[in-house]
Amino acid sequence: MAAGLAVTAASSFAREPAPLSDDPYAWLEEVEGKSQLQWVEAQNAKAEAEIAATPEFKQLEGRIRAMLDSDARIPGVEKIGDYYYNFWKDKHQERGIWRRTTLDEYRKPQPQWETILDLDALNRAEGENWVWQGANCLRPDYSRCLVALSRGGADANVTREFDITTRQWVQDGFFRPEAKGALSWIDRDTVYAYTDFGPGSMTSSGYPRMVKQWKRGTPLSAATTVYAGQPQDLYIAAYHDDTPGFERDFVSRTLAFYNGELYLRGKDGGLTRIDVPNSVSKGVAREWLTLELREPWQVGGKTYSAGSFLVTKFDDFMAGKRDFDVLFEPTDSTSLAAATWTRNHLILNVMDDVKNKLSVLTHGKNGWTSKPMPVGSLEFGTTSVGAVEADESDAVWLTVTDYLTPTTLLMAEAGGAPESLEALKTMPAFFDPSKHAVEQHFATSRDGTQVPYFIVRAKDIKFDGSHPTLLYGYGGFEVSLTPGYSGGVGMGWLEKGGVYAVANIRGGGEYGPRWHQAALKQNRHKAYEDFAAVAQDLIARGITSPKHLGIQGGSNGGLLTGNMLVQYPELFGAVVVQVPLLDMKRYSHLLAGASWMAEYGDPDTADWEFIRTFSPYHLFDPAKTYPPTLFMTSTRDDRVHPGHARKMMAKMAEAGKDVRYYENIEGGHGGAANNAQQAHMNALAYTFLWQQLGR
Repeated sequence: MAAGLAVTAASSFAREPAPLSDDPYAWLEEVEGKSQLQWVEAQNAKAEAEIAATPEFKQLEGRIRAMLDSDARIPGVEKIGDYYYNFWKDKHQERGIWRRTTLDEYRKPQPQWETILDLDALNRAEGENWVWQGANCLRPDYSRCLVALSRGGADANVTREFDITTRQWVQDGFFRPEAKGALSWIDRDTVYAYTDFGPGSMTSSGYPRMVKQWKRGTPLSAATTVYAGQPQDLYIAAYHDDTPGFERDFVSRTLAFYNGELYLRGKDGGLTRIDVPNSVSKGVAREWLTLELREPWQVGGKTYSAGSFLVTKFDDFMAGKRDFDVLFEPTDSTSLAAATWTRNHLILNVMDDVKNKLSVLTHGKNGWTSKPMPVGSLEFGTTSVGAVEADESDAVWLTVTDYLTPTTLLMAEAGGAPESLEALKTMPAFFDPSKHAVEQHFATSRDGTQVPYFIVRAKDIKFDGSHPTLLYGYGGFEVSLTPGYSGGVGMGWLEKGGVYAVANIRGGGEYGPRWHQAALKQNRHKAYEDFAAVAQDLIARGITSPKHLGIQGGSNGGLLTGNMLVQYPELFGAVVVQVPLLDMKRYSHLLAGASWMAEYGDPDTADWEFIRTFSPYHLFDPAKTYPPTLFMTSTRDDRVHPGHARKMMAKMAEAGKDVRYYENIEGGHGGAANNAQQAHMNALAYTFLWQQLGR
């Protein structure tokens, strides 16, 4: 499920509730009320009886579970000190273990791991249902870590101090009670705390509104305020950059998505704003300040185009100089996917029509030089880069994958010779790809825009419109959908004879900021027109037909598929809507909804005139015929309120529509808290779709 709707706030309304008197299904917004959960259980039972009662379902669920539990999966690692750490879940460790190994051991087919923390054992000992949310370890010895744990996978979590040396929680150590927010290290006895400090300390989106400095041995209530934002801000945080020789402290003030301020915090506690437009994505690495522009910027007598990537010396900039090197400038087909620093280099990952190209940039006495980074070639694949330890070496991780090629993890030296590439791990094939091919096509949207999309299909299909086809999309928050291997798609769809398609519609980031901004607020309809154009192109090519075409999307993608359901019902034979926004009149009053108003608009203002045109809950017409629909969500989703899916289900069911509903009790916004739940949810979606679309 694509991420994009930001990590957010508490399980109560974040803004003053809007009137509910005219909504007969508003009672379903109470997340854990007795009658509400009884309603959920009844809906789940109906869906299970229809979808999960067949031997085919059980077989698919078992295969997906075996894949998720497989020891042959690539254990992704993070270098912390001298060791490489991994968090691992399988059938024996349902909640997972945090473990570590050495690089030499990791190179082996079956590495020996040392367990640091066993979450299943912790849950048994504490009678909890903790889900791992990461660890932040303090250098240089990395013995103390701030571990984040969530109940049932929710965004709200606790932070606890852990000692790797003793494998124990630190007695009377740093502890942050359950809330949205975090702790981050300043030094061994001091942290930044941004969390719920009591009334007035959270933003209207439910994020931390203030950050404080907290000393060991003192109560959290005694922490001193570093910065306090405004209630309408999105998120306030702070962090200490501990890069040797470049130690600095920063406060970040996020006003909205892609709109924020960054402050340098002096030793006296004073704050100096990094003086660039709020829309600029700002980064500091060693001596460098990097700026990724989302709008044109006129400064120093020059104009820099939106989508450009600029770099300058940080200290020079703070001293008032405004000289920049332009390291990337977009074209009609290119955008910057990522920029990754190593000790001596900068790697730019550029997408050209949703295909990656890597280059290594090096700064010398004559300025910046660039050369391609060879990583092998996949015609329609995705290559991603991550520094192993950016402060100390030029080693990088590389992952290469496409829809039919299992992911390979490599290690390389940035700027090194091609032979420095070392393949460390390759994911096994979970389905036979030999009979399939990947293609990229472009559909023409209503306004003439060319919209790219990928197809995975059997090589020998007849173009007679008969093939069950699953179309996936997201289209929001500048999130790009790039090719990637999915054993679940292979087993649950391709092996059966289905065609899989992914639409790179506006609202996403496939062509940089302009692609995202083209579908904001009053232009939201363009994302839906793009998706409909892809659906129509699949039909026009003879790949499928409406009765064989299904769609799936989650989160903002759930809003997408919800709109496809109510605005283009004639195009589809089945619809899966996961963890969705649907009631766009209420969305900004539910959980983290207020944080997305930069994307959708504010429904409590005149914006409602255009928001209502993409609010599926209000566009539903009981007189219309709609394709079979499955809503899926999670009780523990404290990002997108489960009330969206609940209310839409109730409204459609009362109107006698062909609809079913499944709500996982755990899982947070991801929908599942362990591999068993993930396998069950995936199997439900694929089985439902095949039941409706299969020949």
